[in-house]
Amino acid sequence: MENRDLSYLKGQFLIAMPALNDPNFSQTVTCISEHNSDGAVGIIVNRVHSDLSGKIIFDELKMNYIPEAENIIIHLGGPVHIGEIFVLHGPPFDWEGCLMVTPCLAMSNTRDILDAIAMGIGPKSYIISLGCAGWGPGQLESEIKENAWLTCPVFEDVIFDIPVDARWNETVRKIGIDPFLLSDTAGHA
Repeated sequence: MENRDLSYLKGQFLIAMPALNDPNFSQTVTCISEHNSDGAVGIIVNRVHSDLSGKIIFDELKMNYIPEAENIIIHLGGPVHIGEIFVLHGPPFDWEGCLMVTPCLAMSNTRDILDAIAMGIGPKSYIISLGCAGWGPGQLESEIKENAWLTCPVFEDVIFDIPVDARWNETVRKIGIDPFLLSDTAGHA
């Protein structure tokens, strides 16, 4: 039987609180892809790279691609491993190195999924990001205690169906909070 600490946040969203001033994470929504005693890794789902597109990525990797793939949006996944590509995606889940995040969502960063996306035969739902977010052992837990983040289960529709600039507000609304009423101070009873 696996000994798993239920406080781990794999498959959860981290929603940056208004007081989080770190420019890398201000008003972000991050999908936690893995979290264990060694730390956490996730993909920011509501930031895009203004200078990159599918064409630039596929040309750089010398991949063949269909014309529709040229305009794929590239996300800024976070300030860690900024030279690596990560794909957050729905089914199918048979790619090399596919890490399941929830039963309906996975993260992959192998060439086979990128080749398939470039040729229009990859997953129906996906985002491609450059870089990821990472936390060392205990770091994320400490930041949550300091009121830097709200957490909630991942909403796949937020990742794949909501416009990028509306994802923070929509995530906050989905957990029953009016985004305009969020305070930047912690309360203690």
